[in-house]
Amino acid sequence: MNENPLILEMRGITKEFPGVKALDDVTLTVARDSIHSICGENGAGKSTLMKVLSGVYPYGTYDGKILFDDKEAKFKNIKESEQAGIAIIHQELTMIPELSITENIFMGNEITRNGLIDWNEERKRTVDLLDKVGLSLNPDTLIKHLGVGQQQLVEIAKALSKNVKLLILDEPTSALNEDDSANLLNLMRGLKKNGITCIMISHKLNEIAAISDAVTVIRDGHTVDSYEVVAGAVDENKIIRSMVGRSIDNRYPEHESNPGEVIFEVSDWCVEDPEVEGRMVCKNSSFYVRAGEIVGFAGLMGAGRTELMRSIFGKNYGIYRGGKIRIKGKEVTLNSVEAAIKNGIAYVPEDRKNLGLNLLDTIRKTVVSADLKKITSRGLLDSDMELSEAEEYCKTLRVKCANVDVGVNTLSGGNQQKVVLSKWLFTEPDVLILDEPTRGIDVGAKYEIYKIIHELAAQGKAVIMVSSELPELLGVVDRIYTIFEGSITGELMASEADQESLMKRMTVTSG
Repeated sequence: MNENPLILEMRGITKEFPGVKALDDVTLTVARDSIHSICGENGAGKSTLMKVLSGVYPYGTYDGKILFDDKEAKFKNIKESEQAGIAIIHQELTMIPELSITENIFMGNEITRNGLIDWNEERKRTVDLLDKVGLSLNPDTLIKHLGVGQQQLVEIAKALSKNVKLLILDEPTSALNEDDSANLLNLMRGLKKNGITCIMISHKLNEIAAISDAVTVIRDGHTVDSYEVVAGAVDENKIIRSMVGRSIDNRYPEHESNPGEVIFEVSDWCVEDPEVEGRMVCKNSSFYVRAGEIVGFAGLMGAGRTELMRSIFGKNYGIYRGGKIRIKGKEVTLNSVEAAIKNGIAYVPEDRKNLGLNLLDTIRKTVVSADLKKITSRGLLDSDMELSEAEEYCKTLRVKCANVDVGVNTLSGGNQQKVVLSKWLFTEPDVLILDEPTRGIDVGAKYEIYKIIHELAAQGKAVIMVSSELPELLGVVDRIYTIFEGSITGELMASEADQESLMKRMTVTSG
């Protein structure tokens, strides 16, 4: 039996990029057979630290020392760290949708016999691995036919196929519903019992509290706190204070609502599912928003919130089957995204990486991309104006970056979200639709986004906010609509609502 109680020690880890010190003398110690949570604001250095550990940033590109399983680790690439027993499950899943579960699990690690892939053996082992993560699926099922929660479990099954000793999960539940999240946390408890150590990077303090044996907090590239805890007895406020360097007594900023005239109105909006004939994803939806008002939309996953918002924004989703939109009392026809933008509507999508950003672009190009006419002079782009506008928005929204010419793919999730917001604020909209604006963002960055939303309302903009987090809606918005199976089932003032009254209306056809 191994005498050393620690499976991992990272000592004095320092990692620099041009103009930025991402990690500065970071220390991390992880006990064997434990679940160790790492938390911190977006851009604090959590993912960078894990990339150093797993060889994405190879030995020699950072300072400091790593001891793993009683040996000094000098990984040159991710393959070497995998061979040593470290596996990382990234926030963005890496499965190939067009291949089967079996093909994805054994890709690059195929079982061969006489120089040929032994498909029977691979399928047999896949069934065993799926059983370990609680899935009973046909191993020949294509990944594209699985839900996000199932794909996450297949990623873990793939890691288990490589005799993993340390499993790193980066924001594992950020895209999962409550049932899938609870299932994943239970699986982690089971892995721990079977001698697999887990490191979980997460922003969800309730999950950290429920499952962690130890917590390390990183802030601005430094380790600021690290301590053992009893799972289920974590002090969430202590973590918040460590993460942001201050106490957030109220996680939602104070906000005084002064709504004006109705400036955006949707009536009897009907949209058919583009994939399933006859299935309506929006059924006679009617709602309104006043100038200076923040209106929330609450609904369970699949209720039709995003479908409603995307279909309003230039019929960007589904098959339009009826309904009217009025802006400032005048009926408008929005048959394209361009028409929606021209009529003063902006939409910050739920999936910022695929729908909100071109990850190959710089901050500078992204900020102005939704309204290039504003910076065009005599048919040519004015690069000085482009630069000054991008810098101004980054300053106003407090985007952390070396300069506006860096790629948006280099930014943390919270800073990417601020760039997406900047892009749409640049169009000077009257109506701003925010779909899950704080998904995958830490507590401190959330607070900043909430303040921006309140400032926009104070400027007289009509703000629509979709969120899966009921406390967030109750803390930020003025009025809440509930949706169930494509229908609006209720309308409540936030000051008069609570989670129970909202959930009731989110699970029934009329409220």
